[in-house]
Amino acid sequence: MCGRFVRKSTLTEIKDEFDIVEILWAWEPSYNIAPGQDIAAVKGNDGNKLVAFRWGLIPFWAKDEQIGYKMINARSETVAEKRTFAQALKKRRCLIVADGFYEWQKLEDRKIKIPMYITLKSKRPFGFAGLYETWKSNEGNEIRSCTIITTKPNDLLEPIHNRMPVIIPVNDRAIWLDQSVDDPLQLLPLLKPYPARDMIAYEVSRQVNSPKNNSPEIIEPLNQEEPGGLF
Repeated sequence: MCGRFVRKSTLTEIKDEFDIVEILWAWEPSYNIAPGQDIAAVKGNDGNKLVAFRWGLIPFWAKDEQIGYKMINARSETVAEKRTFAQALKKRRCLIVADGFYEWQKLEDRKIKIPMYITLKSKRPFGFAGLYETWKSNEGNEIRSCTIITTKPNDLLEPIHNRMPVIIPVNDRAIWLDQSVDDPLQLLPLLKPYPARDMIAYEVSRQVNSPKNNSPEIIEPLNQEEPGGLF
C-alpha cells in the first residue's frame, strides 16, 4: 500500500523532468500528502500536461464519492481484470508526481511501527503509475480522481513493507502516457518493482503519522546522518 507521499520539487524542476508543455495546476510543496487531497499528475498525448486529481479513484459508476477513500491504490497483478480499473488502464493513465513516499515498518522487538522515507538516490522527482477517472454527481458536479498502482516490493522495500508503488522509469514514461496504447500485454510489463540499487530508505520522525504535520523537517533522517542505504 502507498498511503502517504511527498512532492517538494519546484514547478520548474517538474516541468523539465516531465517535458511539460502546459501547466493547468500549480501548488505549494507538500511533505505529507494524504488520500483525499489534490495531487499533481501528468497526462500525455498532444504534449504532456500538468493537472490536478483528487487522490482516491471514484469509478464513473459509483453512487457515492466516498468510495474514493477505498481506492487509493490498485494492485498491478489484478488491475487489468477488475471492473474498477480495467478501462482506465487502457485509456486513462497518468504519472503522479512525487519526490518520495512513506511506509511503516513493523519490527518484532518494537510495539510501534517505524515510519520510513523512501526516495531515489538521484534526488530527482519521479512518476508513480496512476489511473484516473472523471465522476459526476447527481447534481452534475465533476470530480477528477486517481489511484496509484502498487506492486511487490524490491529488495530495499521487502524488509519494510509487502507492497510498493510502481515508479515508471524515464524511458517508459512515453508509452505509459500514450493513450493510443491500450493492450494490457504492452502495459503490464511496465508495472514492476523499481530497481533497489537506485533507491534509499531511512527512518524519520513519528510526526509523519499525522497528515497535519507538513514541513521539510519530517523527511529528515531521524539520526541526522546522511542516508546511504537502508537505514
